[in-house]
Amino acid sequence: MIFYEIKKTVSRTGGRIALGLLLFTLAVSCFLAVRVYYVNEEGAREYGYSAVQKLRAAQKEWAGVLDEERLQAAFQENIRIRHSPEALSEDITENNIAFSRLQGIFEIRSLINESYAEGFRSYDYYLADRLTSVNAADFYQNRVRLLREWLETDAKDQFTEAEKAWLIRRYEELDTPFFYDYVKGWRRAMEYFPTLVMLAVMILGYLVAGIFSCEYQSKAEAVFFASAYGRSRAVSAKVKAGLLTVTGIYWALAGCYSAFVLAFLGADGASCPVQADLGGWKCFYHLTMGQAYVLVLLGGYLGCLFLSGLTMLVSAKTRSSVAAVMVPFGAVFLPSFLSFIQHPLMNHILVLLPNRLLDMGTTLGHFYLYPVGGQLHGAVPLLLILYTALSLVLYPMQYVEYRRLSKK
Repeated sequence: MIFYEIKKTVSRTGGRIALGLLLFTLAVSCFLAVRVYYVNEEGAREYGYSAVQKLRAAQKEWAGVLDEERLQAAFQENIRIRHSPEALSEDITENNIAFSRLQGIFEIRSLINESYAEGFRSYDYYLADRLTSVNAADFYQNRVRLLREWLETDAKDQFTEAEKAWLIRRYEELDTPFFYDYVKGWRRAMEYFPTLVMLAVMILGYLVAGIFSCEYQSKAEAVFFASAYGRSRAVSAKVKAGLLTVTGIYWALAGCYSAFVLAFLGADGASCPVQADLGGWKCFYHLTMGQAYVLVLLGGYLGCLFLSGLTMLVSAKTRSSVAAVMVPFGAVFLPSFLSFIQHPLMNHILVLLPNRLLDMGTTLGHFYLYPVGGQLHGAVPLLLILYTALSLVLYPMQYVEYRRLSKK
């Protein structure tokens, strides 16, 4: 029965088109994620696998513990390159030649710009070129200092004193000096996965929207419920078919995407803390790049599972696939309109909506805190617990609701 329900879902014309669109989206997402360039000695950009290997080799030369010696060496190398005749030239090609020599330390240079910034929310690309020296003590302490200053000025009314102390403590508890490595594969995988999963959740919603409503649309509900197992195993098969369809398609997409991107760009740096990458420098979660990506995949799955489950429940209740298919669209796009309401309470609510699961990489950077059980927590663990619980409730509710309809 389960196989028959899955076959009905994916074998119809609309289902085949949806699967084709998913494959196209997967291909585009993979292409965008691995489109990395390397600037050669002549100042020209190179693309493709060979370019990735050259960039990887350049940055791997600087891999290691980001201590005083490595920071000073990277800083001195930056000064040498940025004050070379090629970098000071007004010719773009000459500038590109200078940049080609900078690629190995470019990520460390970006972290220096973050650490020595004038403010917590500011970033100056050229700051590292104006500094006279750097040292490991200031490099890591600046991260905490800038947070303190931000909490005492721009964000003084956004957090309670307990929340401020909690954030500062999280920053201070980060193990330093941390290990630095080439992490391009993990970063790009996290950057482009949300595009894939947001389109996937809408297409999955379309696929499962008709599981409960198809008998009503074809006027075959009387025959369906009059059959021997129409009110028991057949209904259970529909619930399981929806669950297996979402699970199978999601993990097939996520697995193919992850395998291709990480194989092409490299999976180096999985054990590096997210703070060793520019995008995660301000993050207060203590995670490695590999752990953060697992959270991205898990968040995407929970988002798809919950929204698809809600779609199926609406389908069972309304007997309409049209009404049901609007659920994932509303969940993805409605928060964008609500975000224009500038209010602290609204911001805290928006971060806990299911669409945040689909972009867990961005959610890791949010500074919204929630008191639960006498302790403060970030949004990420609450999202995972909340929507795991809701998903476990949604699927049995589908069974109960559809059986209830069969008695009318």
